[in-house]
Amino acid sequence: MNAPDSISTVTPPAAPRLTSLSHGGGCGCKIAPGVLSEILKNSSNLPIPPQLLVGIETADDAAVYQLNDEQALIATTDFFMPIVDDPYDFGRIAATNAISDVYAMGGTPIMALGLVGMPINVLPLETIGAILRGGQDVCRDAGIPIAGGHTIDSVEPIYGLVVMGLVHPSRVKKNSGARAGDVLVLGKPLGIGILSAALKKEVLPAEGYARMIALTTQLNKPGIALAQLEGVHALTDITGFGLAGHGLELARGAGLQVRLEWSRIPLITGARELAAQGCITGASGRNWASYGKEITLPSSFAEVDRALLSDPQTSGGLLVSCSPDAAAEVMAIFQAQGFGEAAVIGEVTTGHGLSVY
Repeated sequence: MNAPDSISTVTPPAAPRLTSLSHGGGCGCKIAPGVLSEILKNSSNLPIPPQLLVGIETADDAAVYQLNDEQALIATTDFFMPIVDDPYDFGRIAATNAISDVYAMGGTPIMALGLVGMPINVLPLETIGAILRGGQDVCRDAGIPIAGGHTIDSVEPIYGLVVMGLVHPSRVKKNSGARAGDVLVLGKPLGIGILSAALKKEVLPAEGYARMIALTTQLNKPGIALAQLEGVHALTDITGFGLAGHGLELARGAGLQVRLEWSRIPLITGARELAAQGCITGASGRNWASYGKEITLPSSFAEVDRALLSDPQTSGGLLVSCSPDAAAEVMAIFQAQGFGEAAVIGEVTTGHGLSVY
């Protein structure tokens, strides 16, 4: 009896690393602030209805449209390419980051729409499903549904959300409301971009990755309670332009100066050491090239610290400008909601630009 023909098996190729499919990850994908300003310079000549309480005039975190005497609608969108290789974590990070803009306006999110662009012939459907599941789980934590969305077949994987929220018109917290004499409170430590660069170079230790995921998936829910405080004058979240860039937006909007005390700014453990080893994103340099001329640094300020100052933060912390007598209550809100590294990092004064001391 003839031996049966041998059965050949072909092992399917392994799915590629998500970060290998993107030219930049997370909020490091953002167009540099100087380039973005040039692109948008002619956008302000569109008609503006009186109900539009917040538009593009001060590069705020979201648009706000007044519906009636008690309600204003917050609308925002955010999406980016992978910052991590785990698809579920990528979905969680992208969703957390998108929802943050509603909290940064002092609002409560009410629903989201999914924005999905995936290389269908490159990524397994299970991988794409895990990305969406991560986003869904974050939205569940925020108490909102993903009520629809849009999908395309794209060269690079892209995921994010359109998010809508509600806020009382008198409680809208713009990034332009800071007052001279205010103190500044930062809700999360800096260094996410540094850690993401280390991850891409495969030198990020396991504990660093765990810390990165914990921070980037922590919803900025304190924004809701902070909006209720009369002493809170301005809110924004620190994302792709780094602390320096978003601090400058706050200063420009108010026509004042932001002064940061570098020794008080919280950093993710190990981030400075990784930056010293060369784990710095290209976005950090592009950020500095765009706005560095408006920033005053001490003569002894280290290059590595400058990189941290402009480091793009994916799903970063809230930056709060509040009266000195409200600072203790602001800190208490952060502490009660699990933001144990929140810190007072500076003040707002007369003048212009941003300085570090």
